[in-house]
Amino acid sequence: MNEAQTFIHAEVRGRVGCLTLNRPKALNALSLDMIRDITAALLAWRDDAQVLAVAVRGVNKEGPFGAFCAGGDIRFFHQAALAGNPELEDFFTEEYALNHLIHTYPKPYIAFMDGICMGGGMGISQGASLRIVTERSKIAMPETGIGLFPDVGGGYFLSRCTGRLGEYLALTGLVLDGAHALAAGLADALMDSGRQAGLWDSLGSTPYESGEAVERWCLNHTQKTPPKASFVQREIDRVFALDSVRDIVAALEGAADDWSRETAALLRKRSPLMLHVVLEQVRRARTMGLADELRMERTLVRRCFHLCPGADSETVEGIRALAVDKDHSPKWQPERIEEVSPDAVAAFFAPAWPAHAHPLRHLS
Repeated sequence: MNEAQTFIHAEVRGRVGCLTLNRPKALNALSLDMIRDITAALLAWRDDAQVLAVAVRGVNKEGPFGAFCAGGDIRFFHQAALAGNPELEDFFTEEYALNHLIHTYPKPYIAFMDGICMGGGMGISQGASLRIVTERSKIAMPETGIGLFPDVGGGYFLSRCTGRLGEYLALTGLVLDGAHALAAGLADALMDSGRQAGLWDSLGSTPYESGEAVERWCLNHTQKTPPKASFVQREIDRVFALDSVRDIVAALEGAADDWSRETAALLRKRSPLMLHVVLEQVRRARTMGLADELRMERTLVRRCFHLCPGADSETVEGIRALAVDKDHSPKWQPERIEEVSPDAVAAFFAPAWPAHAHPLRHLS
């Protein structure tokens, strides 16, 4: 049995295609084989009249649910970048193609975003027609903390949050609970975590006449009046609409309230270079369609690993500090937000391939 068969369980139960991410020791972090297995299952079920809808969940060390997906396998990114492994390129091309497939899937796709759901986990859930969170959900796009950017369509779905919430969440990498994910528009319904197992078991035994009926059945198990959560939206809209990262941080550091001070301190820990890249990414993405936005991200991620190759990559250094040496002291280049040049940012957006050779040219 290969690792992908171990880590992805795909089965049709009744008339529902059921996907389980089963790599609990890694919080279901996505490997290339996992991406390929999810893609293969979705393509098969898309063309199978027996399958009315798809549901996806994760497992934790205790059993089903409790963790959805912590993201891509960043240890693999680190090893592959240092070794010059071409599978690193395949990983992002195939992951972004999978994200596009989910966003454009013709049947209901229901994501159970229980527990940790970050990065690549958001990539396989944000395109869902029904995004279910629980009181245990931890939702985030924390990539600026590892010298990366919110990829997997992050520019697309974050830029469509209310006001300037997208810039705020993309730059800070703030972790949201289920209620705040609902308020941000990054989830559709909140369910008591204890109800998930019963609902999942019922998917295979309930007679459905359509995919929409599967969705309605799931919605019936969610909270009718979920707890209200809110953001300091007026301040977020004022500060994160400013022209540059430098202006945003200056405004935050010039304020006297706790939220501003805490937000500024958070931004000072992130990669200065990638903060500038991410602000540009989100603002460009706001007016882009999904396919074009994913193509932009594919260029950005190519630049992350190849503008400065190997250990000199900001992303490789960020992953080293967080997940390899675990010293939590990345040596960012440059060290300060004020030292990032416009040319350094522009280099990330320069085409990496001619349009006819772009690895995601076929997305529509």
